[in-house]
Amino acid sequence: MLDADGIEHTHPAVRVPVTDAVRLLSRARRAPDAHPAAAFWGAATVLALQLVARGRMLPGLSPGDHDAWRAGPLDAADVERVRALADAMPGEARAIPTPGGALLPEAAPLVRAFLDAVADTMPRTAATSRVGDSTASADDASAFAAAAPRRLPELRPWSDRVAAGIDTGVRISLRLETYDVEHAPFRAVVQVHSLADPTAVIDADTLWTGTDPRFGERARLDVLLALRRAARVWPALEPLLNAGVPDRVVVGDDDLGALLGAATARLAAAGVEVHWPRDLVRDLTAKAVVGARDRAPGDLRAFLGGDTPLGFDWQLALGEHPLTAAEMDALAESHRPVVRLRDQWVLVDPALAAKARNRSIKPLTPIEALNAALTGGTEVAGKRIEVGTSTWLDDLRARIADPDAGGEPIAAPEALAATLRDYQLRGLRWLDRMTSLGLGGCLADDMGLGKTVTLIALHLHRRTVCSDPAEAAPTLVVCPASLLGNWEREIERFAPGTPVRRFHGATRTLDDLGDGFVLTTYGTMRLDRARLAAVPWDLVVADEAQHVKNHSSGTAKALRAIPARARVALTGTPVENRLSELWAILDWTTPGLLGNLAAFRRRWVKPVEADRDGPTAERLGRLIAPFLLRRRKSDPGIAPELPAKTETDQPVSLTREQAGLYEAAVREAMAELRDSKGMARRGRIVGLLTGLKQICNHPAQYLKESAPRLDGRSGKLELLDELLDTILAEDGAVLVFTQYVTMARLLARHLDARGIGNQLLHGGTSPARRDTLVARFQDGEVPIFLLSLKAAGTGLNLTRADHVVHYDRWWNPAVEEQATDRAYRIGQTRPVQVHRFIAEGTIEDRIAEMLRDKRALAESVLTGGEAALTELSDTELADLVELRSAR
Repeated sequence: MLDADGIEHTHPAVRVPVTDAVRLLSRARRAPDAHPAAAFWGAATVLALQLVARGRMLPGLSPGDHDAWRAGPLDAADVERVRALADAMPGEARAIPTPGGALLPEAAPLVRAFLDAVADTMPRTAATSRVGDSTASADDASAFAAAAPRRLPELRPWSDRVAAGIDTGVRISLRLETYDVEHAPFRAVVQVHSLADPTAVIDADTLWTGTDPRFGERARLDVLLALRRAARVWPALEPLLNAGVPDRVVVGDDDLGALLGAATARLAAAGVEVHWPRDLVRDLTAKAVVGARDRAPGDLRAFLGGDTPLGFDWQLALGEHPLTAAEMDALAESHRPVVRLRDQWVLVDPALAAKARNRSIKPLTPIEALNAALTGGTEVAGKRIEVGTSTWLDDLRARIADPDAGGEPIAAPEALAATLRDYQLRGLRWLDRMTSLGLGGCLADDMGLGKTVTLIALHLHRRTVCSDPAEAAPTLVVCPASLLGNWEREIERFAPGTPVRRFHGATRTLDDLGDGFVLTTYGTMRLDRARLAAVPWDLVVADEAQHVKNHSSGTAKALRAIPARARVALTGTPVENRLSELWAILDWTTPGLLGNLAAFRRRWVKPVEADRDGPTAERLGRLIAPFLLRRRKSDPGIAPELPAKTETDQPVSLTREQAGLYEAAVREAMAELRDSKGMARRGRIVGLLTGLKQICNHPAQYLKESAPRLDGRSGKLELLDELLDTILAEDGAVLVFTQYVTMARLLARHLDARGIGNQLLHGGTSPARRDTLVARFQDGEVPIFLLSLKAAGTGLNLTRADHVVHYDRWWNPAVEEQATDRAYRIGQTRPVQVHRFIAEGTIEDRIAEMLRDKRALAESVLTGGEAALTELSDTELADLVELRSAR
């Protein structure tokens, strides 16, 4: 085609995916300054690509006798669009020389040629791998292409005939009719439609026996070509291909059944519509229904905890009204695709009739039925089918989905010596709803949001609603050994007077248990699972439940062997790496909900993790949402006063002293660099960068003060104080990394002055002292561990820490990640909060931005560190280090 300058070229959209081209060209056509020719050919390209995407393509010959695809067959709407497009063709779009001296060539042939060119180009590009199939068979096209070079004289007439049948003026449809539905067969009558005049419709026998001026001379040939295409997808039409007058054909019950199935859709793809008699009803549908013939259980807890199967059946409906059992029987006994129901003849798809004959699909357990109700579907023979549920199952689904729905919401128990926040109270209501039904659940709040106090409140609440004190049973808490003391202190604090016992150590016993708490470790539970399994527990709680994410481990198997009225998992990281970890936790709290592990991997893990299947992920979310309550610190209205979430950049402002030192250092260094070259220049740049980072840390470090005053001089130190106050108030533990031993000693001096326990490890620490420091921290003797990055960035296991502070930034984030892994590694039982301190408006800010954006300079920093920055020009360096106003 021609562009605005009269240069011929192929439109680039032909070689891009259809959806992208349509979007781009539609945008171009709407541009206010679009050239008329560009806008026109954009519209033509959109139409051509839409035809290709719908499979409107047939084989043929090009004017140069090469095998080529043509656009077609076109239906009436397509023809109208082509005609309207040709009528709207501006002169700028066809200003080319013409034979005979005409000013402009005719528009219609140019548009038709363009559509054919796009139809021929698209199948030859990789972009068409997703384009719909052509109505022409692949065998025909291959045979045609192979024969074309040697049979051109014979193929040219054939190609012309095919082209004539594409859009020369007619299309066909089939009208089904019968004079006696019960006894006589149906007939398919061929109707001929004029594409030029949508109101012109005649039967094929009228076209063959008379002359209608509305149809051209080639109409009969076009009808035969259309019938040939239709017979390929519905063989019942084949007798018409040899008939003198191809007007009608008798349709047997088998062929009628095929037409009620997939054949109608395939005929429509070939451009042939099917019209059924108006007095025949076609709105018979089927859906799978769970629990329709089962009574609502009186005791939901007993029902959900049992294995009484529920009916899972096909339910057929006529319109919106389900069929009765007698009507289903009548449908099942009929062997014709037409059945008399409710005083009307109903067309029945053979697949629907098969469902009426075999109504029972398979029985479902109560948990499987709940799964189907939550996800709206289930698997049958490896295939997912949509599922409807009975009213009482719908009510159950709604009840567990919203703990505040139905009845008076519960309040915090009077015996609880604490005031629950709103989100904690909702967590209590959710746990009560789930455990009262015997379903269990996983409370997966972030660390610090109060999972422990919420569980203590649940224990107290269950004591108050127990109608018979003799039936009250204790709660077993299984946790890491390091948390036994914390649980004991929290119970004594929030539930004073409630019995609490440690089942741990050589003298452990389960004699004379009341209805209080029993605390044990995962290790002890694994060793003594038989003794623990013999106790009638009310609740079994798995704290830091990621310890049992490996379902095949001895710990997980031991936990599964301990029965209880309900099970609760507590964890801040329900999924650390894989969905199978979530399965392990929820299959313990609510066995059977997610099926066995192999089925879970096939149905959910592969589509979600490997295929990134959005709809499947959404269904999985609906399934697990009622059984997993997840709140994060970053959620609106949860707990804004608590520390930030994992891996947070913490911006901090410089003090006035720091800002003055920073600007002076930059000014002096840039003046010296103007006269420096080579190694001297590089050395000065390294010195500048080091000095600026020290200023960002604390003026005392940069000024090398021997006995400095530390308070009020550094924004980072002030932020660290605020953060440590919050963490220590929650009994947390912190690793503080810095590149500089000098800064670490200043921090130790500052913390000592505040009376906060701390210890320091650096490159000069002896191996024996190093082991002692690690043991003290892991044992909880000291809450703050100060470490130099090079000395402690690798080789240490410091899983006692739940917070990591990077006081200053390193050039390579991999080094920071290795340091963080001292806490965030195997054996860690709590979520790790990583805080990276960044001085706003400084070189630290710019480096952090580059690392986030992964620009070219950032890549060099990642590999070359400070050495890469020494190669910057003066202008680039000044832009990097200058002090800017905080954003």
